[in-house]
Amino acid sequence: MLVIAVMTPLRSHAAEVRPLIKAGFNFGGETVVSVSVSGAAGGSTKSIRANEGIFVGGGASILMDSKAFEVEVSASYKFATIGAQNGHIDWTVVPLDALVFYRLPYFRLGGGLTYHLGPTLKGSAELSDLNAKYNDALGFVLQADYALGDQFNFGLRYTSVDYKAKSIQTNPLATPATNAKTNGIGIVFSMSF
Repeated sequence: MLVIAVMTPLRSHAAEVRPLIKAGFNFGGETVVSVSVSGAAGGSTKSIRANEGIFVGGGASILMDSKAFEVEVSASYKFATIGAQNGHIDWTVVPLDALVFYRLPYFRLGGGLTYHLGPTLKGSAELSDLNAKYNDALGFVLQADYALGDQFNFGLRYTSVDYKAKSIQTNPLATPATNAKTNGIGIVFSMSF
């Protein structure tokens, strides 16, 4: 539905549709969970933030014939992990992005909508009873890239999504947040071919 809404005004123009792969790292946002970990010198506390994680994904790049505008639709898998001797905590989410860019000779500027599917926090070992599932959530992305031709882009992105928990199981060592906002930045690389 979102893709149709974005594509409707662009139908009258010729377009080149190309497969796309992307990868990157996001950081920042509100804390989803903090836990004291054993195995570190003197013990320490580690946290996972709502925007944090490495992501990889793919989709399509739709470059208008004028090469001034580009539409990018993609799905990614994003994950972050806290690992220690007393257990692991994994944070996973599947972001679906629909972005529109204005292209300049060496840059592209744009933004659009992101829909995050299945945000989940899951523990193992001593943290195995830790489990939090969050509602799917709609937000937005702003992105600025350095463009190497029509194929390679390296950039910065800002993501804003609000997560609200639908179920939480706590652990004596850690309690997940009931609500958390991403509001953080990231680094992204994409390639179309």
